[in-house]
Amino acid sequence: MAQFDVYTNPSKATKQAYPFLLDIQNSILSDLATRIVIPLGKLEHVRNESMQILTPIIEYKDEKLILLTPQIASIPNKILKEPIGSLAHLRDDILGAIDFAVTGF
Repeated sequence: MAQFDVYTNPSKATKQAYPFLLDIQNSILSDLATRIVIPLGKLEHVRNESMQILTPIIEYKDEKLILLTPQIASIPNKILKEPIGSLAHLRDDILGAIDFAVTGF
């Protein structure tokens, strides 16, 4: 599992609104039984969540999605299957959103 890998959301209950999960945990912590993820939400399912720094709009698989940083969560790594892509090229935006959530700057 690599930092900034994208996984299909395994939850039947939330998959339609949040089709992907972004793994933000550093690989140095790979021995833990959990991974820290941020959901990627479809814009039509998200209301008033957009704050440019905290919840940037990103493009993935030709679709505009919102990085829902306030919904950061820890999930068991065994439920994440094979990664389907990576957002490592957006590292600065992702870390900026996390930093803003924690520090407000």
